[in-house]
Amino acid sequence: MKTSIQVQLSIMMFLQFFIWGSWYVTMGTYLNEIGFNGSAIGEAYSTMALAAIISPLFVGMIADKFFGAEKVLGFMHLLGGIFIYWTSLQTDPASLYWILLLHALCYMPTLALVNAVAFYQMKNPEKEFPIIRVLGTTGWIFAGLLIGFMKIEPTKVPFLIASVASVLLGLFAFTLPYTPPKSKGQKTSIIELLGLNSFKLMKDPSFAILIVSSFLISIPLSFYFSFANLYFNESGMEYAASKMILGQASEVLFLLLMPFFFKRLGVKKMMLVGMMAWVIRYLLFAYGNNEELVFLFYAGIIIHGICYDFFFVTGQIYVDKKAPESIRSNAQGFITLVTYGVGMFVGTLLAGKVAQAYETKIASGEIVGHEWFTIWLIPAALAFVVCILFVLFFNDEKEIKPLSV
Repeated sequence: MKTSIQVQLSIMMFLQFFIWGSWYVTMGTYLNEIGFNGSAIGEAYSTMALAAIISPLFVGMIADKFFGAEKVLGFMHLLGGIFIYWTSLQTDPASLYWILLLHALCYMPTLALVNAVAFYQMKNPEKEFPIIRVLGTTGWIFAGLLIGFMKIEPTKVPFLIASVASVLLGLFAFTLPYTPPKSKGQKTSIIELLGLNSFKLMKDPSFAILIVSSFLISIPLSFYFSFANLYFNESGMEYAASKMILGQASEVLFLLLMPFFFKRLGVKKMMLVGMMAWVIRYLLFAYGNNEELVFLFYAGIIIHGICYDFFFVTGQIYVDKKAPESIRSNAQGFITLVTYGVGMFVGTLLAGKVAQAYETKIASGEIVGHEWFTIWLIPAALAFVVCILFVLFFNDEKEIKPLSV
């Protein structure tokens, strides 16, 4: 791959995740500041999960069949930039929900599109893609540093920054190398696009438990993304968004260490460690404070790499090895739908309901805080139940063999 193309793809990945990282982490803090209750905040976060369910249909039925991926990428980001700017003007929960959903419907398909553009230019994806993809994590980290150090977490400015970045990437995308539609002239069903033809693999008990556990663990995961930044700000932590990027840094580190652990622990122990890390994380948040126990906050943030990589990445590897080659890509689409789509959709709504149930209000009805100790114990308990389910019913295999269909 030419150096010039590598630079283009790196810029594309950086901006792709800078956009998301600009507003997603701190939105709960801002919405709480303008008077949204917990349910309204949870509903706002659910837009991304709902869009994750719908986006495979768009990519598979339109982008993959009629237009070059780079052109669709450009159009979607230009449109998404308009919608995220429009979102920043809203102070009514219903209006913000629907406009943010429009942005999410533009943004979520681009996650697949940037991968399509990158992979098409690569001769050796195994070596070349990680170098490009790490720029995405760098973009998210840079966004967190910028938002945190500017001290704009409880404002609408992160939306405006995301809007500008989205328009920039939209324009930049039209300069990217041509990536032809990969399914032009082919017929594809909705069942195939959502990966539901992989549902037949659920006849295997271990595969079924992995899918069920992935769905269930995504529910407590949603508490972190929806309310951790608000929690840290209410606790008095300065530059909270900037400090939360330590989680992404640990994600990169543990991703590099995964081959070492995978060889020694195997699938079941790796995933169990990942799930238990969620239990521990929420207990650390529940018992920590911004004074003498602030180290518990940092510990809870830093173990994000174990929480995410050991469970979700290991799960993706297991699915890749377990699914027959003929439906392997569909199986990955299926687990993505179950986790980032349905699981996080349910999780964000539940997290919102829990946060609202434990709001602290004054006589006028104004929300002045939350009973965070109780709020964090709920996802910790949910994650612990998933651990028990997984231990009892998942059978580890020394050598993972593809299932027959």
